[in-house]
This record gives sequence, C-alpha cells and structure tokens, in this order.
Amino acid sequence: MSAVGQLARRIDAATPPQRDRAVDALRALAIAGVIGGHWLVTALVTGGSGHGTVLHDDSPLAWMPALAPLSWIFQTLAVFFLVGGYSAARGYRGGYRTWLRKRLIRLARPVAALTAVWVPVTLGMCLAGVPAATVRTLLFLVISPLWFLGVYAVLTALTPAAMWLVRRFGAWAAAFAVAVVAVADLVRFGLSGPSWVGWVNLPVGWLVPYLLGIAWALGSLRGRRVPALMLTAGGAATAALIAWAGYPASMVGVNGAHISNLNPPTLAAVTFGIAQCGLALLLRDRLARLMRRPLAWAGVALVNLSAMTLFIWHQTAFITVSSVGLLAGRVPGLLTAPTDGVWVAERLAWLPMFAIVLSGLCLVFRRAERALGAAAGYPRF
Repeated sequence: MSAVGQLARRIDAATPPQRDRAVDALRALAIAGVIGGHWLVTALVTGGSGHGTVLHDDSPLAWMPALAPLSWIFQTLAVFFLVGGYSAARGYRGGYRTWLRKRLIRLARPVAALTAVWVPVTLGMCLAGVPAATVRTLLFLVISPLWFLGVYAVLTALTPAAMWLVRRFGAWAAAFAVAVVAVADLVRFGLSGPSWVGWVNLPVGWLVPYLLGIAWALGSLRGRRVPALMLTAGGAATAALIAWAGYPASMVGVNGAHISNLNPPTLAAVTFGIAQCGLALLLRDRLARLMRRPLAWAGVALVNLSAMTLFIWHQTAFITVSSVGLLAGRVPGLLTAPTDGVWVAERLAWLPMFAIVLSGLCLVFRRAERALGAAAGYPRF
C-alpha cells in the first residue's frame, strides 16, 4: 500500500496544473461503463453441431427483460462523445491537417495492433478446423466495437464546422441533429419507410453529445440550470418514448429484438444521451474535488493513458478467458446460457478475471498509445 501511495503521489505531482481532471474522470467512467456493460450483457454459449462444439453469442437481456435498467448505467457512450467534443474544441487552435492527423493516428495505432494479432489468429483457427460459426462469432465480438472509432473519427474531422455551428447557435446547435434523428425515426417506424434511413442516425445521433461537449468547451453550458434541464427533459423524453412510442427499454442491442436503440441509434438513445450529458455536467464539480486526491487521480490517469487500448482489447480479454474455460467444458457464468439470476451472479464473479487479462493485454500493447498520450499532456511515469 505504501508503494501504491508513492506512485499515486508521483502521478499527482507530474500532472500539469492546467489539466482538467474532471474531464478525464468522465472519460474513465465512460470507458469503464462500456467495458463493464459488454462483459455483463455478452455471453458465449457452447452448443453442438455436426462440426463439433460451436460458440454463439447470447444476452441475458434477451432472457431477463427486467434487467433492462442495467443498460441505463452501462451504456455510457454519450458521455464519451461529450468529453470528445469538449477535448477537441479545447485542443483545436488551427492547423487543421496537422491537428487532425495527430488525433486520427492516436485512434488508428491501437486498431493496427489489434489487426496484427487477430489476422493470424483467425487464419490459425481456420487451419485448425474451428467451426466457421465460431470464427464468425468471435470476430464479430472483436470487430463490432470498432464502429465507435469510425464515427468518432468522422466527428473529429468535422470539429471546425461543429465549432462554427455552436458559436452561431450555442448549445441549441444540438437541436438540429436531434431533429434529423427524429425525422429518420419517423420515416422508418411511423411511415414504414426503408430501414436503411436509420443509418443516417449513426453519425448524426452521436453528433448530439459531441456538439454539447463543444458547447461546454466554448462556455455555452455554464452553471447548473441548463444541465439540470438536459437531465430532466432528456429523461422525461426517454421515458415517454419507451412507454408510449414503442421504443425498447434496453439502451443496448438485445439478441433477437426487432428494434435496437443502439444499432443504429434511435431517438430514445439520443434523448437518453442528453440526460446522461446533463448528469455528467452536474457531477463535474464533485469529480473535480475527488480528483484532488492523489489515489483517485492516479487510477483515472492510468485509464486515460491507455483509454483506446483498453477499449480495443476488452473483448479479446473476454474471449481469451472464455476460450481457456472451454477446456473445462460448460463453465458456469462463462459458457452457459444467461437464462436466470444465478448466471448474473456467476458472471459477476468472472469480472475480476476479465480485468486481470485485460490489464495484461494493456501492458503488452499500450506502447502504441502511450507515446501519444504524453504528447497530449498526460504525465509520464
């Protein structure tokens, strides 16, 4: 404990005084929510076929709809885009090409490392005769979170235009994006239009919290009144959409569900994100006070130093533990169907093991991100 305390004090002393620690705390909470949510709502289940044991993915939310409120806690992507917009606006000082290149490289390098590992792993599985259904399932789990990076890259590239929009209309600039999402949902749900219209919402839906983050950086969200209104109105709108407009209660995709709030994002996901952003802004001062404690700040700083690495590799950690468990058969909470509360308790017991393996992967691959983290103003230690 003495060594941990010394490390925490070193990190605290090495942090530049102008660093906004509350923003980093929100980013760390958002990443922890996404990772924890994936580990809790994703199950790899063993089954038999003519080609041997096959793995397929399942979700406890499909078996236990009453757990949908848990997705309201762990679906924290809006907070990540809020912080992303804030950081982009604070960091952009002209020199668009150089600025954009640096930010995109920071996103791309961890992806390149993931690709360098999973291409030979996939080839090895195919050559070893692993059933094609299992290979598809595993690759889907690894690749599916990467949509986030694509959207984030697009919004990053649009930052100067988004900043102009916020300077012109303030935080109300986000209302234009909300309107586009509402129209797209009306077309595909209310007017029985083509489903592909919904994919307009993929960039536009996440543009809403990104614009709110820019508005925060530019001083349009001072005080507590507007964030409180965002929390109240966003929460009420989400509840109304779920209760009376037929939107699902879960804020993450559920296997077999007719409508997903996340793939692509719906109006309910957007209003829920607005509520989350309002809550995040209300918590900022408390987080800033908490981050004055060296131990709390050290944990947040370490997460931020390897944020993309943690995000990129968390599903690989889950797959690695599950694959080792496969050697022992149908391990409870790991390779069994998520049909009841017992499975939830069993899965919770596995979370520390997932975290340990993810920490090991992070130690191996963090160099792809760490050098750029130092350039972004994080301490080196």
